[in-house]
Amino acid sequence: GRSYVLTARLAPLQVRAAAAAGVRALSVYAFSTENWARPEGEVAFLLALLERALRTELAELKAEGVCVSIVGDTSRMPPALAAAAASAAAETEGNDRLHLLVAVGYGGRQELAAAAARLAARVERGEMGASEVDEAALEAELSTSAALPEGLREPDLLIRTSGEMRLSNFMLWQSAYTELYFTDTLWPDFGEEELHRALDEYSARQRRFGERRDRL
Repeated sequence: GRSYVLTARLAPLQVRAAAAAGVRALSVYAFSTENWARPEGEVAFLLALLERALRTELAELKAEGVCVSIVGDTSRMPPALAAAAASAAAETEGNDRLHLLVAVGYGGRQELAAAAARLAARVERGEMGASEVDEAALEAELSTSAALPEGLREPDLLIRTSGEMRLSNFMLWQSAYTELYFTDTLWPDFGEEELHRALDEYSARQRRFGERRDRL
């Protein structure tokens, strides 16, 4: 069976398809920091959809062995969504078939800036020296690191739907060596067949992680 770490814009049906395909971690970009700038009514509608999905899908996610985590600026969440997110995380905490990370009010740059600020505060308090600030220390402060087990924090594959060809400020640190897959299919229509097509294409690639091909 396949064992991948994916990051994508996928609907609940595709979450189940990913679990069935052997995917270990799936990160869904549900709502970005930039989305807060949309019209108030549209923001409310999108967040209400997310709340409903968390509540209606929770029982099946639990049954499928999915562990749900929420990352991003949760302070701006409507109370009902915050409650649904907390409930989903608490009720699926012990599951480990698939780790589903839902990014809400999330931005990769903002995540990095917040992590750097926490490290600076630790240095200022004398808890660590400036020379101890390295990649491992920064990664440990990322919100996604707290949400995902070690070994599942760097996506193997990023799926970008709807014909868009950019990262859109998503998991910038974590995606340094992530393979990218682009499709014109709209994300609500991205079904099991196309998911398997993306996984098959990924399997055929040779990942070098910066090394020369003749040294692999």
